[in-house]
Amino acid sequence: MSSQAKNISNRILLYGDAILEATDQEMSVDPNVFVIGLDVADHKAILGSTRGLVEKFGPERVITTPLSEDAITGVAIGAAMAGMRPIHIHIRMDFLLLCMNQLINMAAKAHYMYDGQLSVPLVVRVIVGRSWGQGAQHSQSLHSMFMHVPGVKVVAPSNAFDAKGCMISAVRDNNPVVFIEQRHLYYTDALVPKHPYTVEFGKTRTVGKGEDITIVAISAMVIEAMKARELVEEVSISAEVLDPISLVPLDIDTIVASVSRTKRLLVVDNAWTICGAGAEILASVVESLGIKNSIQVSRMGFKHTTCPATPALEKYFYPTPVSIAARAYEMVWPNKPAWAPDAVKAEMAHQLKFRGPF
Repeated sequence: MSSQAKNISNRILLYGDAILEATDQEMSVDPNVFVIGLDVADHKAILGSTRGLVEKFGPERVITTPLSEDAITGVAIGAAMAGMRPIHIHIRMDFLLLCMNQLINMAAKAHYMYDGQLSVPLVVRVIVGRSWGQGAQHSQSLHSMFMHVPGVKVVAPSNAFDAKGCMISAVRDNNPVVFIEQRHLYYTDALVPKHPYTVEFGKTRTVGKGEDITIVAISAMVIEAMKARELVEEVSISAEVLDPISLVPLDIDTIVASVSRTKRLLVVDNAWTICGAGAEILASVVESLGIKNSIQVSRMGFKHTTCPATPALEKYFYPTPVSIAARAYEMVWPNKPAWAPDAVKAEMAHQLKFRGPF
């Protein structure tokens, strides 16, 4: 066993702790890296992901800000243009809407407008998610808005290993990176090396091999899709689950290769389906394979309504392992009666641990 393999086998970290370790390690080696945002030095430390940083690096590099998204985003962009590498933390993605001009017209376009002489190495951390009464204005996943704009990279790691590697890659990248963290993922863990490492953007990972259907899952939907994969095995369906990891750049070739074998593609997004990441993935696959290839495609995501605040209604708003498994079954066996797995078998430990957004 290699030394790296031994290192991996002995390390299990929670998702938030992996982000914290990546931040700590990059701040330790590069004095230009700093953290800025609302409540970054609060005792709850953004779900623990900034815990201890202000004590170690001081308030000059861990900067708590007023509730002023537009102005502070401008400060972070200016710092990045001046050679710093800010990690700007927005507790909820919903409030990026207050600084869209800064991100879309300034950060995303500066490199192009200055003919490559200026870079904006900015990481924008945003938390999205569900449960505990988040409701209409605190539960939105708006990554497709940023996918639409040239000059911005978008990543959505689904596990602690990728969270650390993607954060280090994002900090070292010379472009603005929107770093998406789904709230439920903070209650998951994975094997994570202690040493710094990077996860390359634009490389889709196969997390579960299969032959009957390809399921592309985004962010926390990877965990839901893997549970669905277990459930459909009971009805003799072999599902292949892919995790894009980064949405911009997007590795469509790996997805196309899988769909060319399975002939079925289901994309499960952590957002609305209309004009979403799922639509882009489906269109890209169909364009690549052409009309001569007979494939089935479908997409799942939020119901096309605002998010309800009550858990009783919320369970119908988000895709679940049960609904994903049922859709996969329908695609593989379209002429058979509808089927759905036992909901009790679909319960997952990390969701049961969730007790609130902070």
